[in-house]
Amino acid sequence: MEETISLKELIQTLKKRMSLIIILTLMAVLVSAAISYFVLTPIYQSSTQLLVNKSKDDQQSFNVGEVQTNLQLINTYNVIMKSPAILDIVIDDLKLDMTTGALNEKVTVQSEKDSQVVNISVQDEDPKQAAAIANKIAEVFQTEIVKIMNVDNVSILAKAELGENPSPIKPQPLLNIAIALVVGLMAGVGLAFLLEFLDNTVKTEQDIEKGLELPVLGVIPTITDSEFQKVAHRQERTSRRRGESVGV
Repeated sequence: MEETISLKELIQTLKKRMSLIIILTLMAVLVSAAISYFVLTPIYQSSTQLLVNKSKDDQQSFNVGEVQTNLQLINTYNVIMKSPAILDIVIDDLKLDMTTGALNEKVTVQSEKDSQVVNISVQDEDPKQAAAIANKIAEVFQTEIVKIMNVDNVSILAKAELGENPSPIKPQPLLNIAIALVVGLMAGVGLAFLLEFLDNTVKTEQDIEKGLELPVLGVIPTITDSEFQKVAHRQERTSRRRGESVGV
């Protein structure tokens, strides 16, 4: 019985504070939409793929051990691609107005598990520049790795290409708005229960029973002005009828 009453009180609290919950939710959605569409700068991404292998003579047969060695060296290649030895040349060739550290933050190098294929991804505010940086890193690495590690069998599998209508990878306005909707709704509900908990005013006879722990013997109903006028007119008509009856 107590659980039913508690659930009923929760529902009543939500209904009473529904306007507050709706306002907070709408505010969160509007702020999120405004920031996503008008404040945050769109970021584009371009990617290229490399196949890194050791050089081998034409007469050399396929060696499983060599493949395993190449796989173990992939992490080393990934670090080299983001090193100043590669990025400094990229900055000079493309005449980029940024430091090596700033360019390093834009570049992500990953390799598939048990694969010699390396993916180079670049994020930038300019989609054209993102594609140019990704391709230049692949070209510079293909040239410089010969001097650094004596690896002369690097193949570019796929170059970064700029589409007709590139779409930014972030921000994602719809996702941000959905998150803001949930957060605003939770904040509104939480604030509603908090205000209800802090509200210690007496409004109903039930509040008196809870506060004083005394039974309510009687209740004075609340009457509005319109209802009072109706009762007054009714009593006046009743008095007139009685007076007419006495006169007759």
